Amino acid sequence: MSQSLESATGTNEPVVVIKNYTVPAAEAEHFVEAYQENARIMSAQPGFVRSRLHAPLADGPEARFVHVAEWRSGTELDTAVGNPEWRASVRRLFDESGLHVTSEPASYRVAVELRPPARIESVDDLRRHLQWAVELEHSTIPPYLCALYSLDPVRNAEAAQVVGSVLAEEMLHLALAANLLNAVGGEPVLDSPALLPAYPHPLPHSDNSFQVRLAPFGQEALETFLRIEQPASVSAPPEADGYATIGQFYAAIEAGIRRLCDALGEETVFSGDPARQVGEFHLRGGGGAVVPVHDLKSALEALTEITEQGAGAARTDVWDGDRDVFHPEREEVAHFYRFQELKHGRRYQTGDTPESGPTGDAIAVDFAAVMPMRPDPRTSDHPEGSEIRVAQERFNVTYCRLLQQLGEAFNGEPAKLGATVGTMYQVKAQAQALMMMPLADGAATAGPTFEYVPPGLRG
Repeated sequence: MSQSLESATGTNEPVVVIKNYTVPAAEAEHFVEAYQENARIMSAQPGFVRSRLHAPLADGPEARFVHVAEWRSGTELDTAVGNPEWRASVRRLFDESGLHVTSEPASYRVAVELRPPARIESVDDLRRHLQWAVELEHSTIPPYLCALYSLDPVRNAEAAQVVGSVLAEEMLHLALAANLLNAVGGEPVLDSPALLPAYPHPLPHSDNSFQVRLAPFGQEALETFLRIEQPASVSAPPEADGYATIGQFYAAIEAGIRRLCDALGEETVFSGDPARQVGEFHLRGGGGAVVPVHDLKSALEALTEITEQGAGAARTDVWDGDRDVFHPEREEVAHFYRFQELKHGRRYQTGDTPESGPTGDAIAVDFAAVMPMRPDPRTSDHPEGSEIRVAQERFNVTYCRLLQQLGEAFNGEPAKLGATVGTMYQVKAQAQALMMMPLADGAATAGPTFEYVPPGLRG
């Protein structure tokens, strides 16, 4: 087994496994066949992204193959290499196949990645990217929900207002992304396992540079939120795939829409049924407004609403262009800077800049007044039928019903948005109840797991 990965990576970051295999040239074809069995087993393990086996171009007495495998996280790779079926396959490959194989395995993290900028070149491509926008906007909601519901609403009233306002506006962004997709003849998909991948995971279709976790409010959660809402630098190019910041992703969508309108005309691009547009969707505590999309002008308005609320009205400004919902006498700062306020315990005031940081009134944040939810909970952490697992399964059914209702509302039945309000209150009550349930270690509590439940199993 010395030919295998024996040392744990010990990281939650994405990792790449690179192995050099050397066999006599006469055994090359046999080796590829044996390798495929081993790769098939590993490809079925949680966290596996993809792998390739590279064969040499030049002939020689030995054939040197290079295996490259990408994993969502090192911890998932660490679990996968302990799989008994895979380990038995490794033994067969090296000891029982009749092959004379040597191998040099190692695990790496990506230090530098270069790729040509992706561009949106067709209406179908635009629809695909706008579905990614739906997935991206939704991906922020579970971590923000966990942070919000872990806060003591009395001792952390200001922090709860800030996190709650961001959450409400992310729901608004979800509706705007759906409007954009409907406007170009697409169909938003929300009731799907793709919307609820296992945590931790990177932002959908990003550069995988960081992992989003389900965690209670605290310094670690704030650092994650700051990475999510990080403004793009002035010189950052649009990135339709593998983006570093959300702003770059939406800049690529804007560029694609403009390009297609120039090439095809607005009527061809915006071919969707206007009746599918959501015209009103406001959650208490959030600013902004839904923009029905039917042409280039309204599409740009919707994109501006999303990007300004997230990163600021300009890439060098802290303000988002709205008034503070809870303090109407003040301008509202963008999401990134609201989280900076919580991190530094102070509000932004007129004259403040990204460089100066917040210099205004103090904002009270009590990091001790938080429910100690265990990060990244899973139903599989608890026995079937146990009180916590049953409560988590009940939450998952409720949350998937919410996704179902949103999907129906965004697919031609906008009047059904009203039904989501009651479901959102159920989500809140069930999540808070879970955070009151102590775990066996006595140091942490349970929490919502956000695992997908197929429609036929929702009762």
